[in-house]
Amino acid sequence: MSIKFEFQKENLGRLCIAMVLAAVLYGKVRYAFWVLPLFGALYFVIKSFCVEIGRRAAVAVTGVVLAASAVFTAYLVQYLLLDAELRAKITHEKMWLNVVCCLVVFLVVQPLTNNTGLTCMISHLFLMCLAGVNYFVYLFRANEFIFSDLKSIQTGLSVAGNYEFTLDVRAAYVLLGVTLYIAFVRKIHISFSHRIPMTAICLSLAVLGAVYVGERSRNVVTETWEQKGSYRNGYILNFVLSVRDCFVSAPEGYAADTVRALEEQYGGGEVETGAAAGTGENTAEKNPTIIVIMSESYADLGVVGNFSTNTELTPFYDSLTENTMKGYALSSVFGAKTPNSEWEFMTGNSMAFLPGGSVVYQQYMTREPTSVVSHLKNLGYTCVAMHPYYETGWSRNTVYPRLGFDESYFIEDFDETKLLREYVTDREFYEKIIDRYERKRPNEAMFVMGISMQNHGGYTERYDNFTERVRMLGINYPDVNQYLSLLHESDAALEYLISYFEQVDEPVEIVFFGDHQPSLSSSFYPYLNGKGLSGLTLDELENLYTVPFFIWTNFESEESEVEMTSLNYLATMALERADIPLPAYHRFLSKMREAVPAINSRGYYSKSAGRFLHVEDAAGEEARWISDYQMLQYNNMFDRKGKSEVFFPYIKE
Repeated sequence: MSIKFEFQKENLGRLCIAMVLAAVLYGKVRYAFWVLPLFGALYFVIKSFCVEIGRRAAVAVTGVVLAASAVFTAYLVQYLLLDAELRAKITHEKMWLNVVCCLVVFLVVQPLTNNTGLTCMISHLFLMCLAGVNYFVYLFRANEFIFSDLKSIQTGLSVAGNYEFTLDVRAAYVLLGVTLYIAFVRKIHISFSHRIPMTAICLSLAVLGAVYVGERSRNVVTETWEQKGSYRNGYILNFVLSVRDCFVSAPEGYAADTVRALEEQYGGGEVETGAAAGTGENTAEKNPTIIVIMSESYADLGVVGNFSTNTELTPFYDSLTENTMKGYALSSVFGAKTPNSEWEFMTGNSMAFLPGGSVVYQQYMTREPTSVVSHLKNLGYTCVAMHPYYETGWSRNTVYPRLGFDESYFIEDFDETKLLREYVTDREFYEKIIDRYERKRPNEAMFVMGISMQNHGGYTERYDNFTERVRMLGINYPDVNQYLSLLHESDAALEYLISYFEQVDEPVEIVFFGDHQPSLSSSFYPYLNGKGLSGLTLDELENLYTVPFFIWTNFESEESEVEMTSLNYLATMALERADIPLPAYHRFLSKMREAVPAINSRGYYSKSAGRFLHVEDAAGEEARWISDYQMLQYNNMFDRKGKSEVFFPYIKE
């Protein structure tokens, strides 16, 4: 092997292009100025070298280059995603597993290219692009990008324009480092005339590496909260673990006999359907119109910490007491992944038993999903879905028909001139619901599932059609002020909705809840709770997953305050309050709620311990309830042959 320095005029042109790009990057990010000439010098030197590698040294050099590239890539990914303090938290063992994961990628690509330099370039760029996607996704939603997010990439792209893409100094250095690396590996031209032996070696090592990572990470949990995936597992390893989590295994002790025993306990009595349920003249009298509003990013930040505003934030919501059940519920998501909250409400299932970061609508949706929609449809209800955004978002255009909705309304069905920022207003959304109600046939029982869009993040842009009416006192966070002002507008729209249905003669029940808390400036949370988003106890963490809800009726119903519940119970509570017969699964949930009042993806509230616990730490009666719940959910979602017809019937024709 020989390395020669050869001056070539064309390299001056390449250097000029590279320096212009580096200078533009400097103008955007303002990294250390001395890096600019150093980058130029290194780039010119690398481009001027000529590397010649003999056949005898080809295998050894390829092995060294691939191994060194895997190490370089793994550490560069960590550098991009974490500051020095967080990078120091990852253990040497986990970092080694990240290197092996990267090496497996290089080894798999090598037989495809039969060119060592090209292998390094493709593999390195692929892994760095993956890290780059995570870099921006985390900025937007404060959660890591994992494998299951690939299925929701269309939704992410549809709202990406509303976020601000920014680079920090570390990202700038990474871009410069990647440029130098690509310039270097392009000098390494190694190919093998006998491809089969090299292919066999690479693939054998790749399989061994994959098995090694699988064995060493068997008990490692995928992390999706904050940047824990990157500093606890290392980002590449964490992404690999998220692939593993796409496969959900049966809970320990799962058996058909257990499900049958629960059928006998909760399956007594038939739920009336069709004409027996009142599809004739008395339908509206027996079954009230049910309107569910899942309000985008609607939250009470006061549960996280105290703050003051220049005016009352949600005066109407706060005043609502008559004929109202009201309180707080646990969501399973923070800052994003709205459909998981939607799914928990409609099915009664919980994200507690699914891999972190997964999106049910795009990963685990069965062909015949049992839900409050299918139940009400079997009772003679017309079921209507409304969402003032694109129908392809989170695959709702394919999910809603499966759930049993008779009608679906998306953005093209709304007045798109009535926008606040770039989203249809809550007022326009509610007017559409009222319009559909007024077109209801005489004695038609109707269920509406509405998902609003007005308050969707981000909150950093300025808009000509938006006036900031609410601001925090004593400190200024522009994104927080915009968010609070949006809540204030939502409150006025909510008053309009309730005021209308107060005047109608037919019975109406309105269920209202937030899907998750918003993702706001990370520096805001230390001001709010004294800690920020890291180092929280489980009780403090659950505050970030708490959203307000109410169930209101225009007929006489008991006023009550619910200190704590979770979204998976809300449909059961709504059916009970509307005096609609509960199917078997909701009878189970109603009893479980007495023992386990709240459960979500982070844990559950233990009445015996008086605090939140992780699901795996449950004991005694609480553990029995949670185990039965998990078995029923698994039966519902994954046991195709043994699915219980008692608990999970579908729509009856």
